[in-house]
Amino acid sequence: MESFLFQATLYLIAAVVAVPIASRLGLGSVLGYLAAGLIIGPILGLVGNEVGDLQHFAEFGVVMMLFLIGLELEPRALWDMRDRLLGLGGLQIGLSTGLLMLGGMALGLNWSVALAIGMAFSLSSTAIVLQTLNEKGLMQTNGGRNIFSVLLTQDIAVIPMLALVPLLALPTLTAGGGDTIILGASAPGAASHGDSAPLAAMAGWVDSLPGWGVTLLTLGIVAGIVVGGTYLVRPVYTYIHESRLRELNTAFALLIVVGIAFLMMMVGLSPALGTFLAGVVLANSEFRHELESDIAPFKGLLLGLFFITVGAGINLELVLGEPLRLIGLTLAVMFAKGAVLFLLAQLFGIKGGSKWLFTLGLAQAGEFGFVLIGFSLTQNVIPSDIGQTLYVIVALSMLLTPLFFMLYEVVSRQVGEGEIEAEAPDEITEQGPIIIAGIGRFGQVVNRMIMMSGFRAVVLDHDLSTIQLMRRFGFKSFLGDPTRPELLHAAGLKTAKVLVVAMDDKEASTKIVRYARQERPDLHIVARAYDRVHVYELYQAGADDIVREMFDSSLRAARYVLENMGLTDYEASDAERTFFKHDRHALLEL
Repeated sequence: MESFLFQATLYLIAAVVAVPIASRLGLGSVLGYLAAGLIIGPILGLVGNEVGDLQHFAEFGVVMMLFLIGLELEPRALWDMRDRLLGLGGLQIGLSTGLLMLGGMALGLNWSVALAIGMAFSLSSTAIVLQTLNEKGLMQTNGGRNIFSVLLTQDIAVIPMLALVPLLALPTLTAGGGDTIILGASAPGAASHGDSAPLAAMAGWVDSLPGWGVTLLTLGIVAGIVVGGTYLVRPVYTYIHESRLRELNTAFALLIVVGIAFLMMMVGLSPALGTFLAGVVLANSEFRHELESDIAPFKGLLLGLFFITVGAGINLELVLGEPLRLIGLTLAVMFAKGAVLFLLAQLFGIKGGSKWLFTLGLAQAGEFGFVLIGFSLTQNVIPSDIGQTLYVIVALSMLLTPLFFMLYEVVSRQVGEGEIEAEAPDEITEQGPIIIAGIGRFGQVVNRMIMMSGFRAVVLDHDLSTIQLMRRFGFKSFLGDPTRPELLHAAGLKTAKVLVVAMDDKEASTKIVRYARQERPDLHIVARAYDRVHVYELYQAGADDIVREMFDSSLRAARYVLENMGLTDYEASDAERTFFKHDRHALLEL
């Protein structure tokens, strides 16, 4: 226990010290995590053999990341990407593998060894690239979307690659020991030494099935994910939400990700792809943002831990022993991939800064390279004496990736920023995004008038029954607590023009207004006030327009009284306006 606490403290100190420094220097968090791992690992020697085991655990952050990406992609959007998935992604993998294979053969390697290495190096780092794209706000650019298409194709391609590796085995090599890294997939039935007896029994049962049985089981699991995400998750989530315990919502979100990952690994498929599919299925659900905000903190911590283990796992002795050769080989791999990417960018009409983002962003090898290299070693495809060299090349290329993104920023400034703008925005972006926090009686009227005027708003509310009622009448809403900052950001706080705070809870309304004003000084905030005192609180928190929930309706009621007491319509309306101006002036004075 003491050893665990010491190691945990060490990793956390390294992260909280190195990452803020790297971010302040404009290097990005990924390079900060990698540098932290390099310092506590090879340089200071504070961590030891546990790095490899910890990396297997931390790789689950990639699985969570793909689930969150799936939540942002509706099935229709995924179908619209089919040309880029099959054409752009498929050609990148094929051409990069072929070119790197030829390079390996030119260095004297057997064709089968060169092919295995080419496949491993053709895959880029999903974790580093997507994390960096999100940090720099490049995910929705033309280059960012094309990068995501290629990364998704690469994740899919891991499956046939793992099936091909055993066919490349060299008979002259003796059987190698060691565990394989099981981020993407493993051979069906392959269990690590640390597996429990039930898990080993399940793996053995799957392995004992005939080929058609494994295929049917695999198709059944994929179909179960689709059907369960469509029809089962909603009632279960409703039942859990009624307990009013936020930790159970988080537990259910984790159960979805962990359970699907386990089922996919059991049949030898990629857990990342399984959770991505589940995310796509749930992208249209009303609690999409709630799932996203529950999973995001775990994803961030695990990805950070993964980057630290990559830095800590670099064999510094090997690098210092032959620095020029290893750095030269790493750059050769990255330039070979970059040449293929640049050619494809030209063929597919990717222009300007987006072309350089696409070329430089995917030039590295990635975490799936560790998977294929490790599996190739255990299958006697790659000689063990060059395995460590290959691991170092993958790690160095990942370490250089943030620097390539910095190079992209320099190049993009030269070619002009206007050429890297996002693809054609949807209707909401053109008209100016509106967020409505709270869709009770007050918020519903606001939303209906907004929609009548041709605008659309992102509606958030923490009451599931209200959300379901709104959806029944065709008003799309999202379940979640609007006071949670991550939920507001998921709804588009960074780009919104107007925020309407229509919550019933006084403290919650003030909290939302205060946070939104700190994050966006330029945002226009319209807030619902409970009473006169609440008006002062909202004004101090930073609201622009404050509407007392009963004030305007009370004025109308008073006007009707005056009309029925003998005043003309004009006199009653004039009295209403006069009282409104007097009350507003008194509020401002106070």
